[in-house]
Amino acid sequence: METFLARAKKSKQVIATLESASKNRLLGEMADALIVQSAKIIDANNKDMESGRQNGLDSALLDRLLLDEKRVGGMAQSLREIAQLKEPVGRVLEGWVNSDGLRIEKVSVPIGVIAVIYESRPNVTSDVGALCFKSGNVAILKGGKEAEHSNRVIAEVLQSVLERNGLPKEIISLLPDNSREGVSKLITMDRFVDLIIPRGGEALIRYVSKNASVPVVKHDKGLCHTYIHKDADQEQSVAIAINAKCQRPGVCNAMETLLVDQAIAHEILPKLYAAFNRQNTRLLGDSEVQEIIEVELATIEDFETEYLANILSIKVVRNLNDAIEHITKYGSGHSEAIITENYNAAEAFLERVDAACVYVNASTRFTDGGVFGFGAEVGISTNKLHARGPMGINELTTYKFKIYGHGQIRK
Repeated sequence: METFLARAKKSKQVIATLESASKNRLLGEMADALIVQSAKIIDANNKDMESGRQNGLDSALLDRLLLDEKRVGGMAQSLREIAQLKEPVGRVLEGWVNSDGLRIEKVSVPIGVIAVIYESRPNVTSDVGALCFKSGNVAILKGGKEAEHSNRVIAEVLQSVLERNGLPKEIISLLPDNSREGVSKLITMDRFVDLIIPRGGEALIRYVSKNASVPVVKHDKGLCHTYIHKDADQEQSVAIAINAKCQRPGVCNAMETLLVDQAIAHEILPKLYAAFNRQNTRLLGDSEVQEIIEVELATIEDFETEYLANILSIKVVRNLNDAIEHITKYGSGHSEAIITENYNAAEAFLERVDAACVYVNASTRFTDGGVFGFGAEVGISTNKLHARGPMGINELTTYKFKIYGHGQIRK
């Protein structure tokens, strides 16, 4: 482990000084290589899919694991989009001359060696590798065992481009020890690793946060809410709610709890009930919901649960304040939405809800680095320091101060 990490740390001097044009050209070559090697990638993914079925992975996890020709094409397109983004390294964030005549510049620089621990989705291997590469960082990737074959082949494809261009393959590499013990050791290697980004289940986030000596940016669970205000357009509300829950239930920006204003509950809940039944959504609700539509009783545990499945908890709330109180108590700080035609209610929700992404009249499913224009994302940070929300290339940089003098000494 230490030998591997030492090589990774050494290679950061190479990637940190690589010119922008060279990085963009190599990202284009990586995208082309993914397409050329797509059959090999899909063949490896088929092994992971078969193993997943044998091990009883549910449909949501299998969907996240699946790679086909279209998804490999999407991976390649993400790399091309990342290449087209503005160079994140070397930006002068601020500049001024102080009272001593020193010219001071605050300049963006790479963080260094970034280790990302993730589960299920093998496209993360290419997305994160490319984001770290564009931002001048070394990427150490630790994917889940369920995607072991897929991740290995994708990493080999990216590394082949690096080596063909005379660069160390350690700039983008998989953690050689895939065991729990390997992760336990990695997160204490602060001599070599500058940042750990865990994205995955709650147990993984909790374990890494508790045991790491390397700084951590958490990508915690997405316990996302949508609140239908009394002044909402009801047809729009049903469409947004269906999209937020059902378009892809197994992802972190999918809605897990629907809050309905008491003033319109009797009118809108039957409409929602019919729409969700057409999507085969399993519905749970509090006692007030049960008086209006036929659903299972939702418990406190349900309101605390990120299902990552086609299951939805519903609660009737008295008003806007009640909705915000519920979100404050149960939300994970990921993505929250209000549906309303009332400007004051919308602005109050935007100001008072403490989450990385807060929406008015739109689905929480839009919380995504690609959708936000980042090309891709390392994940959705639920931290407040140093990054929050979708982490793109700019969030993978830090800064240093460059000070220019002409013989000044401090008196």
